[in-house]
Amino acid sequence: MLDFLQSLAKWLESTSLGTGIRTTGIYPFVQTLHFTGLSLWLGTNVIVDLRLLGVGNQRQTAAELSRALWAWNWIAFALAVLGGFLLFSATSTLYVANPAFQFKLGLLVPLALIWHLVVQRRTETWGREADAPAVAKISALIEMLLWLCVVSAAVEIPSY
Repeated sequence: MLDFLQSLAKWLESTSLGTGIRTTGIYPFVQTLHFTGLSLWLGTNVIVDLRLLGVGNQRQTAAELSRALWAWNWIAFALAVLGGFLLFSATSTLYVANPAFQFKLGLLVPLALIWHLVVQRRTETWGREADAPAVAKISALIEMLLWLCVVSAAVEIPSY
């Protein structure tokens, strides 16, 4: 499996997309796109999670807040994925061999994303009242911890 991933990474790096990002000086702009998307994605997640935990404007329920931020949340996710893929295409052979990247993308991101989908879906029920049930609060806390682990793994990528 690793051989297949390395072959795919070499191919991706050699495409005009990978070569162009790596050699034309747009890499910092692609990083900005990725980090902006991540910031908006995590920000909208954390805002809803904090509301489930009872923090924030009491006039708006977590369900109302989640609905209001839904489009921003998924637009930000699309920007983060697009920027991440473009960054990956520039130096994919380095990323594929990086243990922090493998941990982040292979385990943490799928786990956190699945958890987010569950929390987002259940917020419609959990967040109807000003005070969310205990299961909602625990789920929100777990989601924030999972995303913190994703960010921590990402910070470690340059160390390898």
